[in-house]
Amino acid sequence: MKTRFWKLTGAGNDFVLLAGLPKGKSGAAAAKALCDRRFGVGADGLLVMSRRAGKVRLDYWNADGSAAFCGNGSRCAALWASARGWVKGKSFELRTNRGPLTARLTGKGRAEVSMPVPKNLWLGLNVKATGHSLQAHFVDTGVPHAVVFVPDVDAVDVATLGRELRFHALFGRAGANVNFVELRKNSLSIRTYERGVEAETLACGTGIVAAAFVARVLGFGAAPVRVAVRGGAVLSVSFDEGPRLEGPGAVVFTGEVSL
Repeated sequence: MKTRFWKLTGAGNDFVLLAGLPKGKSGAAAAKALCDRRFGVGADGLLVMSRRAGKVRLDYWNADGSAAFCGNGSRCAALWASARGWVKGKSFELRTNRGPLTARLTGKGRAEVSMPVPKNLWLGLNVKATGHSLQAHFVDTGVPHAVVFVPDVDAVDVATLGRELRFHALFGRAGANVNFVELRKNSLSIRTYERGVEAETLACGTGIVAAAFVARVLGFGAAPVRVAVRGGAVLSVSFDEGPRLEGPGAVVFTGEVSL
């Protein structure tokens, strides 16, 4: 059965989007098939949009088929819904598995979404990884995140250190995404190892919010917090009305695929 899909990117965090799941196909199975970079379309995760009684809903699965929440995916979904005429105006509600979010179009190819309120903050955790002692901070911003401040983010072996910290016993059976963050003059620079993708991604929305939140708690960073990601874009996080994530998103291409 042929299914239309859209390939989107949110600052380098890339997604496949479907307007509903094909009959008889689960989100987990579709994500595994479509996100495979050798045998599928290739993506960090799958966005599935649906509409009922005028309400727009987004469901998200990581590339490994695990259901999750995604900040950048939510921004991309908001831009897609607006372009397709599923919503009206520049501000609207987007329903997710983390509750309703407010989405707002901020410019051409840019959107802002409200994010889950950070919870379960643990500061100053001493962890051992790759033979070194590190200080990490933990917070849940829709998904669990570890934040590690480093002097030079470009020098970090994200694949090795990120994988080891992602499964660290301190973060429980589910583990955590791992963010390496460099404090710069007026911004943060971040690299993220994402669970569910099990690799470094070019951007991670919940990770950006986690890094900005921890930095603010520790007294770093002006508001809004500007965060440069590996994909080259700069996103911003505001906290004056609850956490909000703003940045770019775009449809890269569309096509049909057999599922």
